[in-house]
Amino acid sequence: MIAIDGPAGSGKSTVARAVADRLALEYLDTGAMYRGVAHAVLRRGIDPTDAAAVADVARAVVLDVTRSRCLVDGEDASSAIRGPEVTGAVSAVAANPDVRIEMVARQRAWVDELGGGVMEGRDIGSVVFPEAELKVYLTASPEVRARRRAAEVPGLDVEAVAADIGRRDEADSSRAASPLVAADGARVLDTSELTVDGVVDAIVEMLR
Repeated sequence: MIAIDGPAGSGKSTVARAVADRLALEYLDTGAMYRGVAHAVLRRGIDPTDAAAVADVARAVVLDVTRSRCLVDGEDASSAIRGPEVTGAVSAVAANPDVRIEMVARQRAWVDELGGGVMEGRDIGSVVFPEAELKVYLTASPEVRARRRAAEVPGLDVEAVAADIGRRDEADSSRAASPLVAADGARVLDTSELTVDGVVDAIVEMLR
């Protein structure tokens, strides 16, 4: 089990996929799970800050998250979960303690079924799998993170993305349930000046 955590734009998803490919392991993007719940909440017309109603959705929603797509209640929401509406709602959804309990249970079930893998998110090493063989906390400068995130969706303004990342950092780091932190025993790796292959090489060397 390899746990990769870090803030938005630090390269978690890209790196985790590449590490999984290098080591022939399964991969799970836990952020897509929370985005899938947020999408389901919005589709039902529920206020993302309505804690009880959102928790009910999290327990009921059918999520199928793979490397290439995210199905929410059977609907392909791969693009929708990355859109501005879901992005604006996901912090409130992810801060909900009951949502996190449900998603953590699903994440642990995924590993139990597969026997291991590469999982990335914001609380994998600190909460979901503190016993992981390797825990890595990726980071990067705010400017680099904003440019990376803006490059994912054509037309996004870098300054607007930087402001959104700042809000996400504050929300993720200050929430009561599973805040974003470098887990005990995690190896911190700054990816600002590294290529994807360079980061993967470093992580594989850590595992050795």
